[in-house]
Amino acid sequence: MKTGSLTYWRPALAAALLVVVALAGLAAYFLGDGQRGIGFVEYPMQQPLDTPTAVAAAPDGTIWFTLDLAAAIGRIREGKLERLPTSSQNADPMGVGVAPDGSAWFTDNGARGISRITPSGEITTVPLETPIVRLGRLAIAADGAIWFAEASGYSISQIKDGHLTRHVFESPRGGPYGVAVAADGTAWATLKSGDQLLRITTDGEITAFEVPQRAAVPSDIAVARDGSVWFIEEHENRLAMFKNGTFEEFDVPGGNPVLSGLAVTDEGAVWFGMLRSGSLGRLRGGRVDVFKLPREHARPCSLAIDRAGNVWYADISGYVGMLPARDARK
Repeated sequence: MKTGSLTYWRPALAAALLVVVALAGLAAYFLGDGQRGIGFVEYPMQQPLDTPTAVAAAPDGTIWFTLDLAAAIGRIREGKLERLPTSSQNADPMGVGVAPDGSAWFTDNGARGISRITPSGEITTVPLETPIVRLGRLAIAADGAIWFAEASGYSISQIKDGHLTRHVFESPRGGPYGVAVAADGTAWATLKSGDQLLRITTDGEITAFEVPQRAAVPSDIAVARDGSVWFIEEHENRLAMFKNGTFEEFDVPGGNPVLSGLAVTDEGAVWFGMLRSGSLGRLRGGRVDVFKLPREHARPCSLAIDRAGNVWYADISGYVGMLPARDARK
């Protein structure tokens, strides 16, 4: 399987999603068996084949999420799920972020660009002007700059004030996928095939750092408030942290859980999805805790933390869900 492409999961999920569509609205689950009292809130998709892939939280509590193979983007606002039409059918839309003005930006392979949707549903697209567009994750800086991994441009690219800037890296191997932005505006990215982290300063200087393990395949990435850079080593089933020029690695239990999606809370807890085991993981104080999702075929692919500390996830089996802050902090 190639994480970041959903082809592997679609055949197995199609039948299950036809059953899921019979459900409507909000579903709440409370777990036992070692997780008694832990509650998840989940929203089933409105269409049988809608596949949530990336999720982001707006300052006002609105949750935006992309939908694979759909001419739509999703939103949860005031407890209600909405499906908003877009200009084209998207494929593998792995990046979404929310700007300070409340608009959502998302990778739009179908439109061959990066698209913006306002809270009222108006859509505009910044074209990338390449024959083929392959895009990874997307992140938005505090100043509103949009950063995204552009594999087809061999670049970690930025849109600011309507202007596109490509930061082309020199690695003979590529595979840009994860992107995150620190509080000071520094962008960080992963090269999956290159086994590298990239740091891009505000003046455009690029520095590459080799990750500790060869063929580790670094994927999702996040920056904590203290400046530490966290990322997933996809083939090693590990989390890794880079700070002050030093790497530290953390094993994740469960055989081969297939890690995907990464988010760090203000308190420094690191949350991640476990695709194969249908769980969320939390690394806190050097310890990994696992929170099993309430359905057998759950597949959390992307995570986001809202301002209240709730942990949101896009589940490619046809749900967007949330672990409330009160349970996430236990």
